[in-house]
Amino acid sequence: MKNVIVVVGAGPLGLAIARRIGAGKHIVLADLRQETADAAVEQFLDAGFDASAASVDIASRASIEALVEKVTAIGTVTGLIHAAGVSPSMASAEVILRVDLYGTAVLLDAFGAVIAPGGSGVVIASQSGHRLPALTPQEDDALAMTPVEELLALPMLQPDRVTDTLHAYQLSKRANVLRVKAQAVAWGKRGARINAISPGIVITPLARHELTGPRADYYNRMVTGSPVGRAGTPDEVGAVGVLLMGPDGAFITGSDILMDGGVTASWFYGDLKPA
Repeated sequence: MKNVIVVVGAGPLGLAIARRIGAGKHIVLADLRQETADAAVEQFLDAGFDASAASVDIASRASIEALVEKVTAIGTVTGLIHAAGVSPSMASAEVILRVDLYGTAVLLDAFGAVIAPGGSGVVIASQSGHRLPALTPQEDDALAMTPVEELLALPMLQPDRVTDTLHAYQLSKRANVLRVKAQAVAWGKRGARINAISPGIVITPLARHELTGPRADYYNRMVTGSPVGRAGTPDEVGAVGVLLMGPDGAFITGSDILMDGGVTASWFYGDLKPA
């Protein structure tokens, strides 16, 4: 049986991590768009990796379960890289909550049930979750522990409480980190680990869309007003991903690494602090 690494979201961040940990394993590159997954597979095959493509809609439990069935037929799942999602400029608040919040929760449940002993996973969250004001302990517990199919019914996630797409995105990414923390307990019982990475603005097609879209001024100010003074690269995220998923990170689980060039620090204590 092959050892399988599953990448959900065949974009630059997930692929950057997979390139570092995928040698000698079978990499399944899954994306909402089959053509995106197919193109990523061709890149990996040309680079000497063993890879295949799959399509998945993370807003659908049935689609995620079909992916799990497909990858477990190939071999033993030893790694999960979850890098799929939509941004505040791409979708409505309802869709963002369905994809980024609910979809991530389903993925963690579904792959947590099949991850192999010694396996590991990483979820790409976002700096945005760190700029959301503190929630109550009860709200944190609800986002972390509510059964998946009851998540979107939480009062705090209803349309009268979540009125814009940025708020929906921030809540989703905060929930991702909380779900990872809670899931680390369940994954640990299988001898596996799960962590999150919260990147800032990393230059990808999605980020370029944001930097030229309706919120362009907001995002460009974050880049120029950060202590580092630039955007990040997928390779930098890949370096953190391989730490979390590899043997050097064997004592790390249930954690989130914020890597945003200091944007969050400046947001609270520096030039980016809101008036």
